[in-house]
Amino acid sequence: MITIRHADERGQADHGWLNTNFTFSFAHYHDPDHMGFRSLRVLNDDVIGPAGGFPTHGHDNMEIVTYVIEGALEHRDSMGTGSVLRPGDVQRMSAGTGITHSEFNHSKSESLRLIQVWLLPEERGITPEYEEKSFSDDAKRNQLCLMVSADGRNGSMRIHQDASIYSSIIEEGAEIIHSITPGRHVWIQIVRGAIDMNGTLLSEGDGASLSEETVITITGRQETEFLLFDLA
Repeated sequence: MITIRHADERGQADHGWLNTNFTFSFAHYHDPDHMGFRSLRVLNDDVIGPAGGFPTHGHDNMEIVTYVIEGALEHRDSMGTGSVLRPGDVQRMSAGTGITHSEFNHSKSESLRLIQVWLLPEERGITPEYEEKSFSDDAKRNQLCLMVSADGRNGSMRIHQDASIYSSIIEEGAEIIHSITPGRHVWIQIVRGAIDMNGTLLSEGDGASLSEETVITITGRQETEFLLFDLA
């Protein structure tokens, strides 16, 4: 079964400094039909204006992955971590027993775009963890690049959930095939561009869930960047 979540069906909010699209219910946007998919609870596409950002706030018992698309993200947290992430950089936080952090656009003149991902953890109350890693465009080109996994295989970052998160940049006419293990589920999210996915057109901002499918076949309509979540 394939279910499409078109870009213009998502929740939206414009706070001036922040323009965001919510694939699933979040903050003041509540849609009982879209509360998440499997362990995937939050999938926000955020554009943060120059020097804008989220002041210090807290999280607990959540696996948080941040994928930077454009600009530079400045991060500080209660674990003593501070860094600036740029396109190709991915951040993983296991909030566990509780963390506080802030996120700001590092630039005073250019916008920042990122995808914010939250997954429910397999276990509550773990010790908080932080990790970041850079994944080159070459590592993503016309193939699935494993960024995050439950076991940290192939140099990926480890999260506390049975989930694998891939990124890819597929060229026009190229094809990627991903086999789906029986009992597992897939969510695909288009960051930019357009693809054919199992014969269905998906464009920027579109997402789709796949359950009880055996394979996902992706063909580039143009150069396209996307995320693929393989979930228990």
